[in-house]
Amino acid sequence: MTYAIIALCALVYLLQWVPGLNVESSLWYAPVYTEFQPWRMFTAAFVHSQNFLPHILFNMYALWIMGRALEPALGRLRFAALFLVSAFAGSVGVLLLAPLNVPVVGASGAIFGLFGALFVIQRQRGGDVRQIIVLIVINAALGFLVPGIAWQAHLGGLVAGSVGAAILAYAPKGPRRNLFQWGGLAILLLVLTGLTIGKAALLHGQAVLFQL
Repeated sequence: MTYAIIALCALVYLLQWVPGLNVESSLWYAPVYTEFQPWRMFTAAFVHSQNFLPHILFNMYALWIMGRALEPALGRLRFAALFLVSAFAGSVGVLLLAPLNVPVVGASGAIFGLFGALFVIQRQRGGDVRQIIVLIVINAALGFLVPGIAWQAHLGGLVAGSVGAAILAYAPKGPRRNLFQWGGLAILLLVLTGLTIGKAALLHGQAVLFQL
């Protein structure tokens, strides 16, 4: 799954350079789109800044590192689910905390979710978490110090990824473990969806104005 996600992001990036497709603006997310084009809350994680190559290079490198650590531990389906939930949560963070009409792109919200997941799983297994804490702190700080980085997506992804990993790691062992894991992820997704619907309802009037 790690390589599949990387390949998909790379493909989307190449398509962004095809004249007339307008891929970036068709897939990016801003809170103004939530009510009318909610799928952008997921698609934004697969598109990166066209004119800033380090954006996709850094995100794909981080995804590769996190994927090598987490996918064998979680399994392909759980890893993919955690990535998607974290990506969605990153957009929820943008919806709740960012300006209404500022678009965001990139997998960094989902990657921060994987950062949080690695921390939780390392703690659950009794491993050393100091390096992952340093990694999270440094990257979180960059979100506040470097202009144009959506720290709101980082925060949303980090929280959801940590919670999702806790659901997977601490689910009771036994024949119902899968039920607890997938049911817990479903509840987390429902909570994120509820936050989205509630905030979108509050922004309805402003969103209509921006659409006009």
